[in-house]
Amino acid sequence: MVEALGKAGLYFDELNKIRVLEPDVAQQTVELRDDCKEFVDQISEFQKKSDKFIEIVDQLGEKVDKEKMKGLGSRNLLKSMSKQKEANQQQLVALITEKRMQLERLQKQYESLLRVEADQNEFIEQFLLQK
Repeated sequence: MVEALGKAGLYFDELNKIRVLEPDVAQQTVELRDDCKEFVDQISEFQKKSDKFIEIVDQLGEKVDKEKMKGLGSRNLLKSMSKQKEANQQQLVALITEKRMQLERLQKQYESLLRVEADQNEFIEQFLLQK
């Protein structure tokens, strides 16, 4: 009778219930279902970890961009400070040149005044000697 039922596509499982599938096929179906559930769970866990990783990488990228902007700002500030230093140095060189020229002019003026004073003293002495 079991063979007749088997030919008709009906089978008994381990609990003696009538099944349409062969017990081996039914067992493989259950195992496949369990494997699929485990696979889906693993994929879900992978998705969660991937999302968390992407979030962390995005946050890190934002921090890197902020630091990059700070670095660019610092570099630009350093360049402008260097240019300002160079401009100040040029101004000081120009001021030194101007002061040297003024010193030379004042020295010549002083020497000229000393000659005039000497000439006047000589004139006074000659005038007093003539009297």
